[in-house]
Amino acid sequence: MINEPFVPNDCFIDKNENMILIITGPNMAGKSTFMRQVAIISLMAQIGCFVPAKNANISLVDKIFTRIGASDDISSGKSTFMVEMSEVSYILKNATSDSLLILDEVGRGTSTFDGLSIAWSVVEYLANKIKAKTLFATHYHELTELEEKYRCIKNYSIEVKEFNNKVIFLHKIRRGKVDQSYGIEVAKLAGLPDEVILKAKEILSQLEGSKENTINKTTYKNIQKRNMKKKLQQKS
Repeated sequence: MINEPFVPNDCFIDKNENMILIITGPNMAGKSTFMRQVAIISLMAQIGCFVPAKNANISLVDKIFTRIGASDDISSGKSTFMVEMSEVSYILKNATSDSLLILDEVGRGTSTFDGLSIAWSVVEYLANKIKAKTLFATHYHELTELEEKYRCIKNYSIEVKEFNNKVIFLHKIRRGKVDQSYGIEVAKLAGLPDEVILKAKEILSQLEGSKENTINKTTYKNIQKRNMKKKLQQKS
């Protein structure tokens, strides 16, 4: 066991404005621990077991579905991503509005845009069709935009502090989103050579600059299209 005190966290989830919680935050910060905690406590309460909480109001669920971790099934000819998608498919086909869903990093096993598109579509399907209580952890920060589109979606994140060029994980969940995953800092903690870390930071800076320029160009083109449309409407 890690010689650190356990950090307790509250969780409020219902069938109204807090049905789907999108959880962002760094690797190693505690997203998976928080979600597993909710699933285990729900199961313990349902079988009449002691619940490790100061107080709890827990509804019955008909099923608990989880999609956590990464593993392949080479003997059956299934890649890691295929296994992940098969599990997600099973959940979407069998979950009901009375189920509890724990989904961790859906879409991470493929290219960024493919993975983001799949994760986004899954969240919208859950919000529109299944309407089950869901904890959805992700590194696709773009998904946090869904809070503005759906009343039932709320953003949560795991707190971190940056001190002396180091990242300190507080393991505390809070309302709101984060825009960084601190993946390079975690790689540094794992012991990757300094040369690799420095190069990774350099490449990240270039990629972020390129992304920002692409967004600005796209925004500019959209503005041009709107202005052109207005002019055509005025002429007609």
